[in-house]
Order: sequence, then C-alpha cells, then structure tokens
Amino acid sequence: MTTETINAAASGTWKLGDLTVNRLGFGAMRLPQTGTALVPDAVPRDRDQAIDVLRSAVELGVNHIDTAAFYFSALRSANELINRALAPYPDDLVITTKVGQPRDPSGAWLPHAGPEQLRGLVEENLRQLGRDHLDVVNLRVVGTDSIAERFGALAELRAAGLIRHLGLSNVHPHHLAEARAIAPVVCVQNMYGLGVRPDQDAFVHTCGEQGIAFVPFYAIAATGRQAGASGSDHPEILAVARAHGADPAQIRIAWTLHRGQHMLAIPGTGNPTHLTSNVAAAALHLSDDELATLEALHQRRP
Repeated sequence: MTTETINAAASGTWKLGDLTVNRLGFGAMRLPQTGTALVPDAVPRDRDQAIDVLRSAVELGVNHIDTAAFYFSALRSANELINRALAPYPDDLVITTKVGQPRDPSGAWLPHAGPEQLRGLVEENLRQLGRDHLDVVNLRVVGTDSIAERFGALAELRAAGLIRHLGLSNVHPHHLAEARAIAPVVCVQNMYGLGVRPDQDAFVHTCGEQGIAFVPFYAIAATGRQAGASGSDHPEILAVARAHGADPAQIRIAWTLHRGQHMLAIPGTGNPTHLTSNVAAAALHLSDDELATLEALHQRRP
C-alpha cells in the first residue's frame, strides 16, 4: 500500500451527534512530549515535528482529534500545537476534548474539579484551541461517585452554546445511565484494547446498542499505558501481523475497529512514520479465523 492510498476514510464513518467522523482518528496525548506521557518530567517534543504530524494526519483523512488542556509538557501543550498546525480548522474536523481533573503547571494532578470549576476548564480549552465552541467535551471521571452535578454543569454549558456535544471518559456503566438522564451522550472513552480489560466487553456492547461511540484509549499501548507499547507482543498477534505484512500496532488498531461500527480508534504518536502506519491500519481486514484467535487472546486471564 502506497502513502497515496492510505486514508483514514477506509475505516468507515460514525456520527457523534450530528458530526460525521472517520472511525480512525488521532489522539494528541503524546504530541507535547517524547517518552512517558502525563508525568511532570516528560521531555518536550520538537515543535516542528509535532506540527508536521498533525498536518499529515489531516492530509491522511483524519478528521477526529482527541485532546485535552492537561496534555502538556514543560514547553508546549497539545491544544496549542493543534491550534498552530490546523487553524483555520477544516470544516469537517471534529476536536474532542475532556475536562474533570486538571494538572498544575508542574504537571502534578490536582483534585477532581467540582461543578463550579468546569466552566473555567471549558474556557481554557476554548482559548487554547482558538474556538468559540467545543465540538465534543468528555467529562473525565475518577472513582465511582455520582457525576450528576458535574455532568449537569457541562449540560448547562451545552445549552449556552459553548459545547456542541457531551461525552464521558474513564467511567462505569452507572455513570452513563446517570448522565443520559441529564443530557445526550455521544461517546464513552475508556481504557480498552486487545487483551486489556475484557470486563469492558459488555459495556462496549451496551454503548453500541444505545448508538453511543466507544473510544478506547491505550488500545496500542495496552498494559504499557502512559509509557507506550513494549517492544514485544503476544505470539498470536505477531502471527496475524506476519500474515498481513503488518506490525502488531496495526493489528491492535484493526481489532479495535472490528469490535463494532461504533468503535472509534484514536491512536496517538508524535512520529511521522508511526502515524502513516497507524492510518494504514484503517484498511486492514481480519478474517473470521484471525478474529477468533485474537478473541481467545483477549479473553485469556493472566
């Protein structure tokens, strides 16, 4: 496959409310830094390289970018890079952000934001992205407590026109039910991937039944989480990868997309070569036998 034929549109489309996106998107978490992400001592990434990756992503058909104001290093933030690289924004570009637990300037996590703080966090994203409204805002949740007040505060900002659509991040099924009683939910963003958290399978299915996108994070990194994927992988994944002339990351992305039409992949990278490889996975079609092999791996308990 040549770079001319690689396009995120090969993944198909899904609608986040009234916004149509290609199912293969891009996660901006790793853009501001190299190495381990979301830690105070992260090494800032080369600014020009990050900007080139963003512009290349859009050229490759990516029209769904996931970001957050708390994705930053000592020198730069993901939102600032997105603004610099892509504004004025393409008409079809959907930017999803999240609020809920901010970080202080040193990078340390702060306590969970209360309802009264959420407007300030939304406005921070608006300023950094240079927008007059946000396409999708996910409430990031830590723990199992009620989210009614916090989600209600975001619903008020949606009614005021600052937010177009609402979603949830890092949540449990009861949070989704609680939120839907307050305002429409267009997406759920949870940790999920091949061999990671198979207990989420029922929740994935529920979201599909309700017409809600499921957007997994760490779908490539798996148990590596913030540190990224390890240098090795399961024999089953390696065998499928060899059969397709692909790499393990591409198989993990393809598996994600095969979990349902409502699954939206958002692999992130600051590496131009990895970006092209990730987008190419949009066109990978796994056979029934391959999917059965990978399903057995997914369900396997350590």
